[in-house]
Amino acid sequence: MLVHPQFDPVALHLGVFQIHWYGLTYLAAFGLFHLLATRRVRQAPFAAAGWTARDVEDLLFFGVLGVILGGRLGYVLFYKPGYYLSHLPEVLAVWQGGMSFHGGLLGVIAAMALFARLRGRSFMEVTDLIAPCVPTGLACGRLGNFINGELWGRAADASLPWAMVFPQSGSDLARHPSQIYQFAMEGLLLFGLLWWYGRSPSAHVNPGGQRVWGRVSAAFLFGYGLFRFIAEYFREPDSFLGPLAMGLSMGQWLCVPMLLGGVVLWAWAGRAASAR
Repeated sequence: MLVHPQFDPVALHLGVFQIHWYGLTYLAAFGLFHLLATRRVRQAPFAAAGWTARDVEDLLFFGVLGVILGGRLGYVLFYKPGYYLSHLPEVLAVWQGGMSFHGGLLGVIAAMALFARLRGRSFMEVTDLIAPCVPTGLACGRLGNFINGELWGRAADASLPWAMVFPQSGSDLARHPSQIYQFAMEGLLLFGLLWWYGRSPSAHVNPGGQRVWGRVSAAFLFGYGLFRFIAEYFREPDSFLGPLAMGLSMGQWLCVPMLLGGVVLWAWAGRAASAR
């Protein structure tokens, strides 16, 4: 049985300034997005549509705003609305922690819709471009969760070789290192699948040779929803919420519309292409 190393959350002390590991993981996430998206715009469907590296820089700016604003507001509204309603100034205190992936997703969707409108591009074209570039950022975020010793897993059999005690939890229970599970599934595995599929001709062209947008976005919604739903069975539910209806966690219930949305979007993309 392992014990969490309890890393110092501050990576660098520079006089009065402190650089936190979590901030560095966000920086790494945005850097990886820029690297991957710059490669993706060189792929056939996007190069033919006139995408450039400058577009990626603008996309990143819109995406950063969407992630931070949406992630914070999502946490406030989905997880602790009552608390923040009576502590309004703390809504802006992002340094205290509290970000929601599902809120960040909604923020990014809004930001990409605005970008698409300003640039005169199809919304699904934009989301198909960015979808395979997102999971590596999610992996960085889960690594940050592990370093901080937060969002630990549910109790595990102590004989499990990788079972881990998280002293931050206030108990000596052996737990699943669910942050690593999410790092592997929502991050690395989802990235590999989406990058492979996003490069295949069938992702953007139907059998009749017509351009198709929306399939890669649909694969992201369904893939993330599925992997996160599974991971939640190993992740300790938030103490202030606990299990909800049908014994599911808030994270699982928020994944349900993602799963359904992925299926609906896939079907819509196929019909839209056939109708052209």
